[in-house]
Amino acid sequence: MLVNINAASAGRQSALGELGELSRARVILSEFRYNKGSEIYGETEPADYIYQVVEGAVRSYKLLTDGRRQIGAFHLLGDIFGLENGSVHRFTTEAIVDTTVRLVKRRNLEHVAETDVLVALDLLNMTTSSLEHAEDHMLLLGRKTSLERVAAFLLEMDRRLSATSVMALPMCRRDIADYLGLTLETVSRALSYLHSRGVLGFLGPTQRQIVLKDRVRLADLDL
Repeated sequence: MLVNINAASAGRQSALGELGELSRARVILSEFRYNKGSEIYGETEPADYIYQVVEGAVRSYKLLTDGRRQIGAFHLLGDIFGLENGSVHRFTTEAIVDTTVRLVKRRNLEHVAETDVLVALDLLNMTTSSLEHAEDHMLLLGRKTSLERVAAFLLEMDRRLSATSVMALPMCRRDIADYLGLTLETVSRALSYLHSRGVLGFLGPTQRQIVLKDRVRLADLDL
């Protein structure tokens, strides 16, 4: 279920800078709230909007023909997603937890980019960053061992999440497994191994709060 949390002001003008610091150009922005597990958009649906995470977290995934799920990316606070090179979305996206997203019409943003060089450059940077992530993810899935994949994931989340010494993961281990192309059991074994070696520690009953005690050793595992 989604709820428009600014319906009364949907027509107001907002600085585009609120959407990932793109520029001083002005377009109409809206915000929607999605409950945990709610779909934001589906694969093959028209790619009419570009989104930014205001609160919560989002996963992008494909369902394979045999029913398995491959998660392509996690979108965290401030991340922009939904920018496609075609007219439809290639992935389905869901709210991992209760999530608020900001969205802007793609056509409006492209129209601004035609006359604003800064916006055009920002869109290009967003596209190249997405491509870089896809290439890194392909290397991770194709060439790294299970332990290397888990180490790479933890280092990625450490860069993106850790405002403090504790890394609070919004996603469960099943999500992590589907992102890394591993089984749930393999992810759990890898985390237990790192814990037993003193590389990380767990906080809380769900063990989603992780303290990285030895980033150097963790980085050595991510070959």
